[in-house]
Amino acid sequence: MASDLGPSAALIGAAGSRALVATPALVLDLDAFEANLARMAALAAAAGVGLRPHAKTHKSATVARRQMAAGALGICCAKLGEAEALVEAAPELSGILLTSPVVTEGSVARLVALAKRTRGLMAVVDHPRAVAALGAAAVAAGIRLPLLVDLDMGLHRTGVADRQGALSLARQVAEHPGLAFAGVQAYAGHLQHIAEHDSRRSLSLAALDDVRGTVAALGEAGLAPGIVTGSGTGTFAIDLEAGVFTELQCGSYLFMDVEYDAVGQVGGGPQAFAPALFVEATVISANAPHFVTVDAGLKAFATEGPKPLVLAGAPAEAQYFFMGDEHGAVTASEGDPARPPLAGRLLLQVPHCDPTVNLYDRYHVVQGDTLVDIWPIEARGRSQ
Repeated sequence: MASDLGPSAALIGAAGSRALVATPALVLDLDAFEANLARMAALAAAAGVGLRPHAKTHKSATVARRQMAAGALGICCAKLGEAEALVEAAPELSGILLTSPVVTEGSVARLVALAKRTRGLMAVVDHPRAVAALGAAAVAAGIRLPLLVDLDMGLHRTGVADRQGALSLARQVAEHPGLAFAGVQAYAGHLQHIAEHDSRRSLSLAALDDVRGTVAALGEAGLAPGIVTGSGTGTFAIDLEAGVFTELQCGSYLFMDVEYDAVGQVGGGPQAFAPALFVEATVISANAPHFVTVDAGLKAFATEGPKPLVLAGAPAEAQYFFMGDEHGAVTASEGDPARPPLAGRLLLQVPHCDPTVNLYDRYHVVQGDTLVDIWPIEARGRSQ
């Protein structure tokens, strides 16, 4: 419904409509997005590895459908609420993996209910009590729930810390009548943004050597994992080289924010993916001599990482600075012919895509100067 698509819905398809979209707007370049989508699918297929991309990046049923159509095995969701929202919007989605442990009585009940609504739902565990709770709920619901043992890759955020613990937990899952041992998850989030490629490579390969040992130990115990899942946009090429994973969880490759764009080279070569996600902002004040004020501030971007990058609409050396909840400043001196005028528009690359996307209700999808579609972000804010 047009009303659900925001104030710019009537502009879809009109020539030059991109310049009329209400700002601040989350803008998705369709051509770059589709190239990134196809590129990752091709790289995984060429390596004989599956792709179960992380929907915490995009939180959109439309994007998830496109990933599945491009050959993805399913999608990953960080939170149960994300999965519920995406299944509600796209009931045909299957193969969803919840990558964060589900432990409370209420969330366990929701997980089992969702498993009865969608095909191939899986979850991760890292504690015996969670296995017992999930198993009891699955038996009561008359289902068999596939679980993966989550391995701590060094971040110590979640996961089993040692090999013996992983073996014990996998055995507990395999022996429960309501559960099925599906494999292991091994995501090294702390390695994704290491700037120097050789350091990132050596640390990732070392971590995967330990995963390889755990997988071998599970096999020797009669618990060979059918799925070994993990990896991210910053290490996927290294991880493919290691040959440990059966599938990749990468998500940010679709958008390539400032953080990932800084480490996007494969083996020191060319960038594998192109920036596709931006915020467009409007100059609302041009009275200061050395900067202009735009309508995109703290509420428009994730703030825990680098600053947004100014890509167009301002002098080449222009920098963005936060100026409060609603406002940002972009450096541009009076007299500079490239200084943006009042009501001028600027293109800003998002600093960290996942939490930036979580601030918006919809993507404004563009090709060139035309707004071609608007995609809802159904799982925005679904963090429970």
